[in-house]
Amino acid sequence: MVDKEEVRPQHNSHHFLLVAYGVQSHINPGWVLAHRLTRLGIDGSVLATLSIPVASYHRMFPDATMVETATDGIISYIPCSDGVDDGSWPKDANDRALRRRASSENLSAIVARFADRGQPVTCIICTMIFLPVLDVAREHNIPVAIYWIQPATLLAINYHYFHGYNELITSHATDPTYKVCLPGLSCPLQIGNFPSFLIDMSGSEMSKAIIELFQELFKYIDQLRPKVLLNTFDELEANVIREMKKHFDVFTVGPMVGSSTEARIHLFKHDNVDKKRYMEWLQAHPEKSAVYVSFGSVTKNSKRQMDEIIGGLRQCGRPYLLVVRKDGLEDDDENNHNLEDTQTQLGMVVEWCDQLEVLSHSAVGCFVSHCGWNSTIEAVVSGVPVIGVPNMLDQLTNIYLIEEEWGIGIKGECNNDGVVTGTELARCIELVMGESPKAMAIRERSKALKEIAQASVNAGGSAEKNLRDFIKTIQVNDTFCMDGIMSVNKAIAEN
Repeated sequence: MVDKEEVRPQHNSHHFLLVAYGVQSHINPGWVLAHRLTRLGIDGSVLATLSIPVASYHRMFPDATMVETATDGIISYIPCSDGVDDGSWPKDANDRALRRRASSENLSAIVARFADRGQPVTCIICTMIFLPVLDVAREHNIPVAIYWIQPATLLAINYHYFHGYNELITSHATDPTYKVCLPGLSCPLQIGNFPSFLIDMSGSEMSKAIIELFQELFKYIDQLRPKVLLNTFDELEANVIREMKKHFDVFTVGPMVGSSTEARIHLFKHDNVDKKRYMEWLQAHPEKSAVYVSFGSVTKNSKRQMDEIIGGLRQCGRPYLLVVRKDGLEDDDENNHNLEDTQTQLGMVVEWCDQLEVLSHSAVGCFVSHCGWNSTIEAVVSGVPVIGVPNMLDQLTNIYLIEEEWGIGIKGECNNDGVVTGTELARCIELVMGESPKAMAIRERSKALKEIAQASVNAGGSAEKNLRDFIKTIQVNDTFCMDGIMSVNKAIAEN
C-alpha cells in the first residue's frame, strides 16, 4: 500500500530523481531501477524518487492531490505537470514547446522543493528522451544519466543515424530489403528492420517529433558524455555494447525486470478478481500448452487484424489467453462482439493481466507479442519463445533480434495489406510449439537465455555490480559533471 510520505530531512550520499514518461513501458522499468538503486544503499544512503506525469500519477494514486509525494516504503513518487495533464500527446511543434516549458518549470520546482526539505537531488535519470530533464539539469547544475530502456542495438542505430548515416538510411527508406552496415552490429541490417520513425517518409508529426528529440539528446550526449544505463545484459548484445562503449560511459544494468512475485504498476484496470480468474485458468492447463497473446499498452489493432488473430487461435486448436485493452481496438463495438464469441472453453479473453506472472507460469508455451522491449525482455527472463507481430517504433528491430540474433522466436509475416492472417499465425504457433527440430531449437535457446538472464540479476551478478559501479562513478565524477554543465550553460548564454 502506498501512503503519503512523511517528509524528513535526510543526509543521503545520493538522491536519484528518475523522470519517466507516463506510459507503462517507461514507468515499470523506471520503477524497478529506482527500487534497485535504493536497495543498494547502506542504512538509507541512497534515496530514489520516481517522477511521472500528473495524469499517470492519478491513475496510480486516485486519492492523491497534485502536490503530494507518495511512498511505498522503499521509493517515493511525485507528479510533474506538463501544463495540460490529460495524458495526451502534443499535437504539433508549438504544443511540444509549451509542454516542455511547463514540464521544465514544474520539474525545477520539484528539485528546489527537495533541496528545501534537506533531500537535494544529486543525479537526475530520465527514461530515454525527456528533454525537460536537460533544461533542469543545466539550471540546477545536477548530473544527468540517460536510462536507455530499449536494446543496445537501438542505441547504436539511433547514434549512427545522427553521426553520418542519416542520408544513407533515408535515401533507401522505401526499399525494405536494402541492407545497411553499421559499426557494432554483427550483420548488415535491412531497412525494414530499422525503427519506424527513421524510415517514415509520410511526414507524420510523431516521426518528426521523435527525430527532433533524439537529435537534441545526442547533441547533449556529445557535449557532456553523461552516463548511459542500458536495460540489457552483456551476453545478449556483446558486440554492440562493446562498440557503444567507444562513444558513451555505458553501464549494462538489465534485465530490469522485477520478480514475478513482486507488486507491479498497472495503469489499466486490474484487480484480484481478474487475476484469480486467469491464474486459475492457467493452472488448469498442462505445462507449455497455452498460447499467451498481448500487444502491450499502446498498440491498437484494426478489426480485420483482430479477426485474423482470433481465427488463427481457433485454427491452431491450443488453449490461449488473449489480452485486449478497451482502448486497444479501432472499432470497439464490432471487435467486442467477436471477442465475446471467442471466449470459449478453449480460450480466455481479459482486458489486462500481470504479464510477468503469466509468462512465468509453467502452462505458457509461447508469447504472441508486438515485441516492445519490455515484453521482449520479460519473455527472455521467463524463457518463453516469441511470435512477433510488430507494428511500429523499436518493435521492428526487436523482432529481428528475437529471430535472427537470438533464435528465440519467429516473425509472423504480413500479407500485401499489412495483416498477419489467421493461417499465418496458426503456422507460427505450430512451428514454435510443435516437435520439429526448429521448434525444439527455439525452446532450447529460450531456456538457455533465461538462465543467463537470471544469473545477471542474481545477487552479486553483473547487473548489480554494474549498478554499484554507476553509483560510485557518479560519486567520484559528479563535480566534474557539474563543471561540464556550467561550461555548456556559459556557451549557450554566449551564443
